[in-house]
Amino acid sequence: MSPLTIGLLGLVVCITHGLEAITGFGCTVLALPFVVALIGVQRGVILLAVLAWLLAGYIAIRHRSQINLREFLIIVALAGIGLPFGIYAFAELPVGALKKALGVFIVVAACASLFRMWKGVREGSSRLPIYHPLLVLGGAVHGAFASGGPLVVLYAAQKLRDKGQFRATLCLLWVTLNSILMVTYWRRGMLAGETVGMVGCMLPFLVLGVVVGERVHGHVNEGLFKRVVFSVLLCVGVIMVLMG
Repeated sequence: MSPLTIGLLGLVVCITHGLEAITGFGCTVLALPFVVALIGVQRGVILLAVLAWLLAGYIAIRHRSQINLREFLIIVALAGIGLPFGIYAFAELPVGALKKALGVFIVVAACASLFRMWKGVREGSSRLPIYHPLLVLGGAVHGAFASGGPLVVLYAAQKLRDKGQFRATLCLLWVTLNSILMVTYWRRGMLAGETVGMVGCMLPFLVLGVVVGERVHGHVNEGLFKRVVFSVLLCVGVIMVLMG
């Protein structure tokens, strides 16, 4: 990679992974369109999966006392059902279809979240039964794009009202799901020297994002922050649908 590409990738990684260090989700979905534009779909997905795995592992270990084990087991069991279907889609579907599918997925998830905020629906106030099927679909999306976060977040927001518990439990989930992806990528020869080199180049930017995100976590205005995140996700999704 050229110095310019490394610098641009590093900026994206630092910002998006800093956001995930605050909230516990969103880095891969937010970073993917920009990373894809710089290094392509397959390399971008794999790079972000590895970085998200490292970030989530750090948060899950450091804040392990805040993990809600019961909800984690429910989420991972249902998401695990959809994961193999997503892994198959990533290997077999054409790149254009993958980009369009991810774009539509982001638009739907972002619109749903922004609508709930606009309506003033308090997290945890709804008991709609659709949230469990969303976990299965979230697992499939995660298998394809390493970014099933928004669908899982729709469920977690109903069950995990404490911000720290929400973040730590989700990060343990990302560690679990991405560990499966790591094994799959390794068996397919996708974790070769090039991938290791890219991860090494991005580690300083990842560390910087985590340090800043950890400091902000306890002080951020959660309502405003979520509106900004999902507004950006909506814009990203629209762009990916148009460019897919």
